[in-house]
Amino acid sequence: MVVIGLVSLPVLVLDQLTKHVVSSRMELFESIAIIPHWVDITYTRNSGAAFSMFTNLPGWFRGAFLAGLALVAIVVLIVLIARSDGLTLTTLAFALILAGASGNLIDRGLRGQVVDFLRLHYYQWNYPIFNVADSAITIGVALIVLSSLRSPKKD
Repeated sequence: MVVIGLVSLPVLVLDQLTKHVVSSRMELFESIAIIPHWVDITYTRNSGAAFSMFTNLPGWFRGAFLAGLALVAIVVLIVLIARSDGLTLTTLAFALILAGASGNLIDRGLRGQVVDFLRLHYYQWNYPIFNVADSAITIGVALIVLSSLRSPKKD
């Protein structure tokens, strides 16, 4: 459970702090070039899930569905972390996913939408705008894949 304090909480604080700074200092859809033609801070809000999935669902259903999904994921991740044998690559991955799921759930609870602001692009090509929580989830999933590839098979 120490991994929650050492990994999940700092990532969650960073996620919420960056979202607060962006949403309080920028206008919606305002963009600031960090590396021109590559990286921008662009303030947006996403009422759906990753890649704006589920945005066409009725608002009340979408909100309840995504909040319920996040709550189930958070409970499962806490149980998996509690049952783990110390700090492993998989436990680190679970802690990152826990932070990301919690950060986006907090946004949904406070704002009804998730604040996104990191924009990667190359001239007209754009990757979907994301946030620190999304990055934590993505890195966590990548670590789980890496861990499963490295783990010896058990009969």
